Parts: sequence; C-alpha cells; structure tokens
Amino acid sequence: MDYQSYRELPPLAGITNFNSAAKPGLSVESCVGRLKRIHWAFRRMNQILVHRIASEPVYELKMGFSLHAHYCAEHAAALRKRVSEMREPPLGLDHAPDAALEVFFDEILASPDTALMLAGFYAHAVPALLAALKSYLSDTNALVDHPSIRVCRFAVLEVEEMAGYGARCVEQMAGPSEREKGRSWESLLERLLLQSGSLDGSTKGEGVIPERLFSAEAYQYDPVPKRDERFPDPYNMGVHAEAFLYDPTLPVMPKPLMLYYKRLREIDVPEVLASILAETTGKPWDYTVDLTRQLWDEARHAMIGEVGFVQAGIDWREFVRINFTWSMALNTQLRPLERHAVLYFIEQGLMPKTGKRFEWELGLASGDPFAGLAQDFDWADEVLHARIGRDWYVKEIGDPKKATAYGDECWSRVLIEWEKYRAEGLTQHSNWWQPLYLEWCRIHGREPEPAVLAFDTNYSAKRADLRELSASA
Repeated sequence: MDYQSYRELPPLAGITNFNSAAKPGLSVESCVGRLKRIHWAFRRMNQILVHRIASEPVYELKMGFSLHAHYCAEHAAALRKRVSEMREPPLGLDHAPDAALEVFFDEILASPDTALMLAGFYAHAVPALLAALKSYLSDTNALVDHPSIRVCRFAVLEVEEMAGYGARCVEQMAGPSEREKGRSWESLLERLLLQSGSLDGSTKGEGVIPERLFSAEAYQYDPVPKRDERFPDPYNMGVHAEAFLYDPTLPVMPKPLMLYYKRLREIDVPEVLASILAETTGKPWDYTVDLTRQLWDEARHAMIGEVGFVQAGIDWREFVRINFTWSMALNTQLRPLERHAVLYFIEQGLMPKTGKRFEWELGLASGDPFAGLAQDFDWADEVLHARIGRDWYVKEIGDPKKATAYGDECWSRVLIEWEKYRAEGLTQHSNWWQPLYLEWCRIHGREPEPAVLAFDTNYSAKRADLRELSASA
C-alpha cells in the first residue's frame, strides 16, 4: 500500500518510517531480558571503577574512573526505571543474570595491576557493552519500544566516549608486552563472554564456565590512597591555605593560586567517597547514583584546580605539593558511615558566608576570570552535596543535630599526625608557597610583595585548627 502522510509531513513523530515500524521486533519479554543484562553490566562496571579509584596511583586514571563510574551509575538507574515500566517489577536486578557473566566481571574486578584492569575493562567489557546497546537498538521496534530506544541511545553516546578514552589508556598503559603477559587471561574473558551468550544474552552460550583465575580467591578492597611520581611529597602539610585566603591584610590578586591549590587538593575526596561506596552494602541504587555523582563532582573540582594553574602559566607538578593525608586518615581510621559523617560535617561548614560564597567573591575580586567561574560552580556543587548528605546520611542518623554532632565527634577522632610525619622522615613540610609565588610574579611581570612573600603559611603553630585546615572538601 502506498501510504502518504498529510502534506508529506514526517510521519510517526519523525521516529521512523512505516515500513520499519511495521516490522517485527523484540517482544516485551525479550526486551526485558536484554535490558536486565545491560543494566547488570553497568552496575558491575560502576563497582569495578569505584573500587580502583583510591588505590590507582595515576591521577588521570583516577579522574577518568570517577567520570565513568558516574556514567555507569546513571545509566543503570535509567535502565532500572525502564524495566519497571515493562510489566516487570524491578525484581532480580540486584542479582547476576548469568553465572559466566558474573565471573567475567569478577575477573576484571580482581585484576592485579593497572595494565590488566585497563585491558579487561576497556578492551573487553566496554566494547561488549557497546555492542549490546547497538544490537538492542537494531533489533527492537523503534516505535513500540521507543522509551527503551531513548535510554539506550543516550547510553551509547557516553559508552562510545568511554571506549575512546579507554582505547587511548590501553595503548599508553597496557602496551604489547603487558598484553602479551595477560594473553591467557584475556582469552579467559573472551571465553566467558561466549559462554554467557554475549553480554546481552542474544546468542547461545557455548560450553561450560571456565575456571576462575584472578577471582579464584576472594577479592580484597584496598582503601589506601596512592599517587604517582608527580606527587613526590604526599605527606606535606606545610602550607596553610585558609590562613592566607582569609587574611584581609593581604592583596587579593595572588589568592586564586591558593584557591587552585585547594581545588586540586580535592583529589582525595573521590578517594574517600569511593571507599564509602566500596564498603557500604544494602543501600538502594539511588544511593550509589547520588554518591557517585558527588564523587565525580569532587574529581571535577580537582581538575578545575589543575586548569587554574595551567591557565596561570604554572606547572603545578614542579611547584605545588598535594598531600593525601586527609583521605589516608579517613580511609584507614574510620568506618564508612563515620567517613560520611565527617564529609557532612565539613560540608555544613562550607554553606555560611565565610565558606563557598567567600571563595566565589574572592575569585571575582581577584581579576582572574577563571577563578570566579570556578568558584561559582564549586559553590553550586557543594550545595548539591549538602543535599545528598541530608538525603542519605542525616536520614540514617535520624536527626540533623545528632548527625552534625556525630560528624564533629568522628572528625575529632581522626589523627593526622603532623609531627610524626616529619619525625619519621615522610616529609619536611616544606613551604612551597614562596617559590610558587615568585614564579607567578616572574610570569606575570610583577614585583613580589613583601607581605605575601613573608607570609607564614606553615600551620604547625596552629594545630588546634588542624581538622578544619586539612579538610579538602
């Protein structure tokens, strides 16, 4: 039949044409089966990335893992919602849909080093997920299953982004020699996918499940933060950024340098949030979505600090000493709920005028356009993070005043041992501010101001304020 739409307007809301819309597609049952498996893949991939953030020493990988964990959490949530709309209560979504697929992800989670993890995750899991999403889009009916089409089409955009990033990482960090060492393990991953009937279950499984290799022993999460060689003095606590920023007698123009230091120092907040997620069980998926969003925001803040230094002409790797004493202390001294309590307590202190608003106004007053922009969005993010704390941490405690008091009490128990670090030779707490400031003056053709140059940035004499001053959030 030659059927034409009125005045040749796009038919069917522009979604597809009549021939395609009339073709058979996947049944609701088949759609639900595939979507559940794709959901499970996103869920497990979020877990793998979160578990790697603290212990991964390479800064760029910490940042990439933070973003991709956020993507995976969001897309898993969208798929959970879609499945619940398809005559299918969201039952079984928290359990593995296939034994071989479960082993596949267990093996990547348990991979013993960065190179193998990158190969397993970005050369096997991500391509398999991308293929499953594209296969779904090809096989389902574009009209009758349009809500699923939207969910999967959006997911494809970000999984393709993950794939491009991952390919570069594998090329640089898991070269031919590393891949050759792990060839038998990568072959195991390929066999597991075949046995599972592909990631989405669209093909017939082949053979029995191969024996586990790295996941033969129970996986042990490592919460201890690690940094690469660009962080040569991670115990350095020799610069009191807040004392400099809040001193009204000092000129405002160089203060963005301290703001950028504070932002870049936020590398350790994703490490703490990742540890909370990794070691907390029994929460609804929305908990993972919210905390992973906060985790990504904090990683983004660190990169904002990095960009701030770069646009100021400063090589932070040479002049700035970023420590990990805060995340090290929280991850090794407190339980997950106690860490969340400390985060919430610190976030509440950022809400008054002396907190994020002050940093934003300082950025604007400095004449550095990027500083004002950075602090504008940093402030907005922290308002969101305070809401996340209320939604999850405060509700668990049951009373806002008790929640704040508990956070204060937990924070007071954290030992960041300034003198011990120096006594044990871990750091000399060098004052890196002076050479940084001199370099900034040289680049921008300014005469160093004596008050700025002579400012005592070292807070060894102000240890009563250590809880506040060492906080990165």
